[in-house]
Amino acid sequence: MTVDLPLPARVRADADLIAHALRVRLRLDSASPGGRFFALTAPFALAVAAAYAGIQLMRWYAGIALSPGSTRSHLVTIDLPQALNIVLLATTTIGAILTLTRRWPAGRFLTITALLAFAAQWPVTPALYGNGPYEALAATLTAATLLACPPDLATSEDDWIDGRRLAFAAGVMAAIAWFPVALVETRAFVVSTDYGAWPLLTLAVTGIALALYARPAGLRVLAATAMASPLFLAHAYATGVLEIVR
Repeated sequence: MTVDLPLPARVRADADLIAHALRVRLRLDSASPGGRFFALTAPFALAVAAAYAGIQLMRWYAGIALSPGSTRSHLVTIDLPQALNIVLLATTTIGAILTLTRRWPAGRFLTITALLAFAAQWPVTPALYGNGPYEALAATLTAATLLACPPDLATSEDDWIDGRRLAFAAGVMAAIAWFPVALVETRAFVVSTDYGAWPLLTLAVTGIALALYARPAGLRVLAATAMASPLFLAHAYATGVLEIVR
């Protein structure tokens, strides 16, 4: 079937075949409960990744915009690791948005690649990641969640809950999680001091609301939002919200 195809197409076809075989062996194919669960989790994981990366980008932008000196002088003094970190965060946001808007193959590839590269940066430049490797581990877990989602379910309607409505709800959640934090970072909005908890709280409220809407699949939806939460948990810890963990 692939003998007349160019090398990139043959490699992609082989990779798809291997990935499908692994999903069947691991019971993560579209016919299994595990595969359907990760298909339910994927939109939340994408939304969390987009919001997290957007918050980090806004924090970097605010640091430049509010600090003394010209923006140009700050940009030209960025070192290579920080520049790569910014590119990976931007790629994560773009990939997650593309995937949530039903451009699954390209968006999923961009998001997973950016998340894994973001995690791989931690051993080289740990200073960019705050309090330990938690954000890098969370990015790896999010990428694994997206890899576990069967591609044929990602672009179809799931019988537990409407797929398009789920993607829309996840996108709205990401915007609500990002927007107030972004305003706070630019000093344009002041409500409280507990900004690190806001994205996590937004995800929890969204999960509860969808669980009530999607009964009797409510417990699955709650479990899906919990599975998608590592990046928000890492963000809350890095901002000092989860003091009990420390």
